[in-house]
Amino acid sequence: MSTLSDLLAEHTDLPGNAVDHLQQVVGEWQLLADLSFADVLLWVATERPEGTDGGVPGTVVCVAQCRPTTASTAFPDDAVGSVVSESEHPQVLRALVEGEIVSEVDHSWRGGSPLRREAVPVRCDGEVIAVLSRDTNLAHQRAQSPLEIAYLDCAADLCQMISEGTFPTPETRSDTNSSPRAGDGFIRLDPEGRVVYSSPNALSAYHRMGLNTDLVGKDLASTTRSLITDPFESQEVADYISGALGGRLGHRMEIEARGATVLLRALVLKPHGAVVGAAVVIRDVTEVKRRDRALLSKDATIREIHHRVKNNLQVISSLMLLKARRTPEGEARDALQGMAERIGALSTAHRMLYSEGDCTHFNLGDFAAEFLADMNAGLDPERRRVEADVEPIAVAAAMAAPLALMIHELTANALRHAFPGEREGRVSIVARRTEGGMHMTIRDDGVGVAAAAPNPAGFGRNLVEMVVRQMRGTIAWADAGPGTTVEIDIPLQQPA
Repeated sequence: MSTLSDLLAEHTDLPGNAVDHLQQVVGEWQLLADLSFADVLLWVATERPEGTDGGVPGTVVCVAQCRPTTASTAFPDDAVGSVVSESEHPQVLRALVEGEIVSEVDHSWRGGSPLRREAVPVRCDGEVIAVLSRDTNLAHQRAQSPLEIAYLDCAADLCQMISEGTFPTPETRSDTNSSPRAGDGFIRLDPEGRVVYSSPNALSAYHRMGLNTDLVGKDLASTTRSLITDPFESQEVADYISGALGGRLGHRMEIEARGATVLLRALVLKPHGAVVGAAVVIRDVTEVKRRDRALLSKDATIREIHHRVKNNLQVISSLMLLKARRTPEGEARDALQGMAERIGALSTAHRMLYSEGDCTHFNLGDFAAEFLADMNAGLDPERRRVEADVEPIAVAAAMAAPLALMIHELTANALRHAFPGEREGRVSIVARRTEGGMHMTIRDDGVGVAAAAPNPAGFGRNLVEMVVRQMRGTIAWADAGPGTTVEIDIPLQQPA
């Protein structure tokens, strides 16, 4: 589907500031659609007929659409990309040419449903650059309750400001994914900051913050300040609400009072250049914040567990190395050193897990870099070297230990057996993401499997094959002449 920017570039030659303004309008219009109980569509002029000197557009095209969450939609089908003429939508064409809000006198019909239509010119730097249409489905018209009256009055003020080019402004840009909506809670203030109307949800949010009375008639700034125990935060919130009435703009605020958490956003209403009050939308996010804190606590606990496991593994590895140094050279000493190295690889994997931002996943590329540094630290760089070219593949934390063991075992075996005596050589590790999994190649330029290991089915090889089977993967060994190549394919989606 084409984006707003794509459609504007295709059908208009609007300058960058005009495009930015339309993006801001679209960023705010879910609130307008909800307050209007209407679908909101954005139209721009397309082709102009010959002989009009560019003054009258022939058709307009819909470049964006927003449905209300407070009422039934008038457009069950997507209208974006549709082109209409003056006979099909005269209000839009008139608003585009005359620069005034145009309302339909009699309702029209669409798909068997009666509609009430209104067209609002969108101004930027004094020029009409587009038109917003508000289409209300009259088949499901609401009763004229205080809530509906308050919503529609606020929507009318915002539409007037859009037609004058005073809303939205760059300073009112909000996070549309988290800002409160009208249905979350709505408060209308008069020019002095007193509450004229409060929706039931807004009143419930204030009751949860500790208010024991009604809101109507109260000064919202001082009332909110009295509910917050922290003096600095209470003054900041009061200044924010009062500042909105004074035209000072700000982003939404998060307020905590008596164990409750709410998001609050205030918009000045200034149609025809005169402040008539403010609209405040508020959302109770107490339970959301509680769950977020629980998740953060759980994440911190998992991270701490990985940290302690890493420390314990390091201690075990160190103890085994100490014992190996006191053991005479031979099979027992080699076994202790080998086990210490394996445990060290597991410790590195747990270190990576607790240092990652998301401790439920394991970055194979980061592990390869850490592992490479550890392996090369004990090698003579003039004779032997381990190299890695591993993509930053994210794998589940449960795969960390098996992958660490597998990579360590293959690399250590190559260094131990592929280069007898003083033979020089290189071991390379390459890993690439594939469809649904990853492919890993570990290659050395040594003497090959047959010459290196008289008993190829030893402990190391059996361990690697067992780990690969555990991860539902496949493994293939081959003498590459010179050297040995191991090809491994592992699916990233592992069974629980």
